[in-house]
Amino acid sequence: MTITLPIRLARAIALASVVGGVFGFAPTADAQQLGFAQTAILTISSERLFNDSAFGKRIEREIETEGEALAEENNRIAAELTAEEHELTERRAGMDPEAFRELADAFDEKVQKIRGEQDHKTRVLAEKNDKARAVFLNAVRPILAEVMRESGAGVILERSSVFLSANATDITDLAIERIDATIGDGSELLPAPDQ
Repeated sequence: MTITLPIRLARAIALASVVGGVFGFAPTADAQQLGFAQTAILTISSERLFNDSAFGKRIEREIETEGEALAEENNRIAAELTAEEHELTERRAGMDPEAFRELADAFDEKVQKIRGEQDHKTRVLAEKNDKARAVFLNAVRPILAEVMRESGAGVILERSSVFLSANATDITDLAIERIDATIGDGSELLPAPDQ
């Protein structure tokens, strides 16, 4: 059975081989010592790379802790606003309609302001994850380049974008091991909030 590669993939493979030869990424004996085949193409799961690294696990714990604190704060605020709304409703019968309208408008304004503040906190938490991933990917690039050089590969592809590959081309576990040994939990790169 013959497997035909899409023209773009075939060109990428050919280019990787040429680039590898020009820049000294020829297959070496190191590749076999690292535990994968000598190949011009390696694969990696960038999602696992981040999530399973000490850095990614630390960020996940921090975001989870901050998310739980934010949820508790939201619940407390909701309870306070519900009580305030209930009190305002009870006072309505004995109030001048114009005075009640002013209090109701002020309450609505307060609710909108709080909602905006809490939404901002949620966005900041999501942005923290995005920022951490960007810092992580920037820090691991030289580590991945070293693995690529040692293996003689010319390119590392995202595993989820590859239709079919041998497990021997997947360097995710090796990369995580090297990343953890090099940057640890990343507290030097992206300090925890209380530092």
